[in-house]
Amino acid sequence: MKNEAMAPAAVRRGAGEVIRAYVALTKPRIIELLLITTLPVMFLAAKGLPDLWLAINTMVFGTLSAGSANALNCYIDRDIDEVMRRTRRRPLARHTVSPRGALTFGVILGAASTLGLGLTVNWLAAALSLGAILFYVLVYSMFLKRRTSQNIVWGGIAGCMPVLIGWAGITGGMSWAPVVLFGVVFFWTPPHTWTLAMRYREDYAAAKVPMLPTVASEATVVKQVIWYTWATVVCSLLLWPVAGTSLFYPAVAAVLGAACLFEVYALRHRLKAGKTGVDLRPMRFFHWSNIYLALLFLAVAIDSLIA
Repeated sequence: MKNEAMAPAAVRRGAGEVIRAYVALTKPRIIELLLITTLPVMFLAAKGLPDLWLAINTMVFGTLSAGSANALNCYIDRDIDEVMRRTRRRPLARHTVSPRGALTFGVILGAASTLGLGLTVNWLAAALSLGAILFYVLVYSMFLKRRTSQNIVWGGIAGCMPVLIGWAGITGGMSWAPVVLFGVVFFWTPPHTWTLAMRYREDYAAAKVPMLPTVASEATVVKQVIWYTWATVVCSLLLWPVAGTSLFYPAVAAVLGAACLFEVYALRHRLKAGKTGVDLRPMRFFHWSNIYLALLFLAVAIDSLIA
């Protein structure tokens, strides 16, 4: 009798664990970052508050789209995820989800997101979303990631697509303003990822993934991080003349850019002082870059409301 009474609780715990595992496949923390770049662009496109249901549908189905790409990436990377300490707790590496289950889940999310965007938003947003999934899975995950140190430079294009999707969701077309913000995310992605890879260099080396920090010296990586950070800051300031923002946006972008450049030159200073590895503290820049992007796009939304 005691075992029978305990059985339903065990089943519930098992079901909950499975649900959490499938949610983990979508990499929620990455999705949060993508949504941070999507919603403010919708404010910019609408020149104020966007239509509520249009914004909700874009965000919901955009979340499913990103979840699809991430789940399919987990399916493809399941072998290297087991090798890397940073990713050993992912569902496929822990065998809490089967490869077939992850593949099916990713395909279903992709189909649902594409149809959902097409039917409730517009088919341009749906096409951009589907293109982002296919690019991330076929171009980055299956081809670039394991073959070139420039993998994240071009593979990062998929992470820039939410900017275009958000604009297309509101306007049904395209303009130079979202292209500029696309450029911001494009230039921001390599230094953000490379500083993370500097911290987990041994992981990537063990998995034979040629991220730049595994195939180049720390001096070379830091030099590249500096160049891409400058490109990010300059590109962010271009939105002012292109989108005709108020003075609020360029003022905030300039302050955030200066802070970001301060952090990257602090990284170079530590390198010149003889710091290496963990002592170089590359994660300081990595964490700041997250804050930078979130606050920059928040400034886009606030400026749209001010205007």
